[in-house]
Amino acid sequence: MKRKYWVLLVICFWIISIDQWAKYVVQQRLALYQRVEVIHGFFNLTHVRNPGGAFGIFGGEKGGLGSWFFVVFSLVAIGSILFLFVKAREGEKTFSLSFSLVLSGAVGNLIDRLRYEEVVDFLDFYLFSYHWPAFNVADSAICIGIGLMALELLKRDKKKLRSSS
Repeated sequence: MKRKYWVLLVICFWIISIDQWAKYVVQQRLALYQRVEVIHGFFNLTHVRNPGGAFGIFGGEKGGLGSWFFVVFSLVAIGSILFLFVKAREGEKTFSLSFSLVLSGAVGNLIDRLRYEEVVDFLDFYLFSYHWPAFNVADSAICIGIGLMALELLKRDKKKLRSSS
């Protein structure tokens, strides 16, 4: 099996496992909306549920058409990521890593949507009056993966500009 597929399998296994374990622990130890201050004025663990998309957009009631929209959207995204992953060349390590992270996060949140019709979030950061919407390990993997992908694309564009000059 090609190295990039091993990277995908290992990263997906670990990220999905950590994500689901962390969500399980939060649900077992914190009541819904319960908050535990970890770093005063900066970070809390807060058990919340998100029936909507990223940062709660299109969040309404749990269940119904909206929940199925996000399940279908997740499945299409997972299919697209897998397609792009297969098309990536063996030597494109950063792309393989970034696709693996995004895929792991998408699957982690899809598991929640299928089980609960919403996503379990618990990482709650704020600074003074600025508050970031709560998120989870899967969301973090998606953001890191997209960030790596963006950096790699910018690096490639920079190389193309230098070579064309």
